[in-house]
Amino acid sequence: MIRREEALKYHSDIKAGKIEIKPTKSCSSVREMQMAYIPGAAFPAMEIIKNSVEAAKYTSRANLAAVISNGTYIPGLGNAGPYAVKPFLEGTSVLFKRLADVDAFDIEINETDPEKTVEIIKSLSPAFGALTLQNIKFPDGIIIYEKVKNILGIPVFNLDLYSEAVAVVAGLLNAVDLANKKISEVKIVLSSDNVSGIGIARMLSQIGAVKNNIFVYDKAGLISGKRSVINDFWLEYANDNPGKENLKDAFEGADVYIGNLTGINITPEDILKMNRFPIVFALALPDPEITYEEAKAVRKDILISTSMGEFPNAALNFLSFPYIIRAALDCGAKIISDEMLTAAIKALAYLAREEKTDTKIQPYSRNNISFGPDYFIPKPDDPRILSCIAEAVANQASIEDLASENFEQTVYREKLKISAGLTQNVIRDIAASIPHQPLRIVFSEGTSDVVLKACRILADEGVAHPIILGSETEIKKIANTLNLDLTGIKTEDPEHSIHYKSFAEEYFKMRQRKGVIKPEAEYRMRKRDYFASMMVHSGEADIMIGGVSTHYTETLRIILEIIGPAPGVRKVSSHHLMVLPKETVFLADCAVNINPDENDIAEIALLTARMVKNLGFEPKAALLSYSNFGSAENRETAKMRKAVEIAKKSDPELIIEGEMQLATARNKFIRQEYFPFINFSSDANVLIFPDLQSANITMQALQFLGNAVSIGPVLMGTRLPAHLIQYKATVEEVVNLATIAVLEASARK
Repeated sequence: MIRREEALKYHSDIKAGKIEIKPTKSCSSVREMQMAYIPGAAFPAMEIIKNSVEAAKYTSRANLAAVISNGTYIPGLGNAGPYAVKPFLEGTSVLFKRLADVDAFDIEINETDPEKTVEIIKSLSPAFGALTLQNIKFPDGIIIYEKVKNILGIPVFNLDLYSEAVAVVAGLLNAVDLANKKISEVKIVLSSDNVSGIGIARMLSQIGAVKNNIFVYDKAGLISGKRSVINDFWLEYANDNPGKENLKDAFEGADVYIGNLTGINITPEDILKMNRFPIVFALALPDPEITYEEAKAVRKDILISTSMGEFPNAALNFLSFPYIIRAALDCGAKIISDEMLTAAIKALAYLAREEKTDTKIQPYSRNNISFGPDYFIPKPDDPRILSCIAEAVANQASIEDLASENFEQTVYREKLKISAGLTQNVIRDIAASIPHQPLRIVFSEGTSDVVLKACRILADEGVAHPIILGSETEIKKIANTLNLDLTGIKTEDPEHSIHYKSFAEEYFKMRQRKGVIKPEAEYRMRKRDYFASMMVHSGEADIMIGGVSTHYTETLRIILEIIGPAPGVRKVSSHHLMVLPKETVFLADCAVNINPDENDIAEIALLTARMVKNLGFEPKAALLSYSNFGSAENRETAKMRKAVEIAKKSDPELIIEGEMQLATARNKFIRQEYFPFINFSSDANVLIFPDLQSANITMQALQFLGNAVSIGPVLMGTRLPAHLIQYKATVEEVVNLATIAVLEASARK
């Protein structure tokens, strides 16, 4: 559930809005400034004058999309104007970048006349490689789209018209198959009076639905030939349905209902009138025509989809548009044809049927569900969507001879694999692997604003069942101040818990021969980190996360006391997952062991590699030094070399090399030229450091100088899952760590 205060804070925090422009070239010196502007820009301009296609080589145009609106129709808000639509257009721009690595720029036009709007768009088109329209009232949005799509020479896409339609019709293809029916035979009732309904009707025809079997209703009833006035865009779908001029009557004998008409409600009685295995798409926003729970309760044979992301089979518009535009830009398409949209529909439908073999989707993943009533539309966090849709759309453009770029399917498939692996998507991919039954995470710092906000997100997203420690009165007071709903978040006060006495007794048994007397055990159990550790030890929680306001080493000592190392593990260690602009690397040990010996180093490498595999990556470990393979001989370089030998004996299958410099580990040209014996197929993604000082400095340098996102420290080698948050951690950092912790704990199970 998205809450008002959280949404306002999200849009206003740190920096107003959701997008910014960053240069892709260095522009710090006077020479570089002249290179970027005058006279440097004159040289590529001359090349473009000779051939305008060269703009794709020397400017960002080939990967730049315009997102255009006049704000005359915003779902739920109506004609709110160009200023109010900006948050929506910024959101579209963010999704373009986040999901498909398309740079997008929002343009709000203060013009409502369609003809003038067309002229404005035509004048803007040289700046962009693609153009999208959204939130323009019906029928103006279609009028503008139809006039510009064939004259600009760049792909034009109307999000309101086709983005939801692609997801809905893909889902319908699968639902019809599950119901053992034929698309050419099903009777379809469509309630709509907007642009999206037109798009759905058009795409239904594209996939084989018969127009005589499609009955369209608006708030006035059936759109038929008997109407005195029919909009030209609906005229094609005017159809007589004798005796069923009202929507309520149309359910009798219908196979499919698709609704995206705000203010219309359908009842369980309506659903009961439909044929066996009724297919229902309740898409109205913000309130669907019937809720998912109501629909599922009335008929066991129903196949139901809504636009609500928290339920199965969500028909969300961003399942389509980022990937369609990605493909159109990549293949240099001049237009986006109906057949290209049909290719996207079929690709998305196929994806729900495809066996999930991606290593990022583990056997214990909540995505590991079979094609069926609860899964006939792919989940929006499925990392395979980009490759699947983009390849299908670009291939179709090539077949139709609409692609201006040389398109070779195998090469493009490999390119998409790289794009799909962009680490801006890594958290999405990891979150997609969270178990269907979330684990219980106990947070010792229940009165922390950061922890409370993170727990709200974790509960809302179904990542975990949060448990927070502290005074219930105090926690509620803080939550009220933050306007935070505590539903789904369990509160436990150590001093008044039913577990306090048994935990104190158990802790005393564990530590009575290690200097702890009974009163001290009872005193310590009132402290939240002790209590949280005991909750995991006793099975009352699956994972513990401590820290935030305490010193790292103090909480770590408590975890080692109560949970300790796993059997066969010498020492608990840690790794950090570093999300870089184009890839993900893992650093160890940045937080626990000060000066590990060769046996410790080998163990750290093995534990990190195992964690990396659990997260769906292929580990390639480099043991780092200032030396390359014996170029400097001393105790410190020798321990890294010995650690490699120890690790290889323990796990002969592990790809591990060292000792080596960081440049060698990360530069293939150095390896090829000077060290051809290194068996890395690509740069090392697991970097093991000789000591805590070098590891921690590197980690923080990447975080604060290189703009990397740091997730961690993730403790490794503990008997039970336990982790620590560094003080001053942000809400995002807590959520990311918890996500990794849940996936790692699930892998253990």
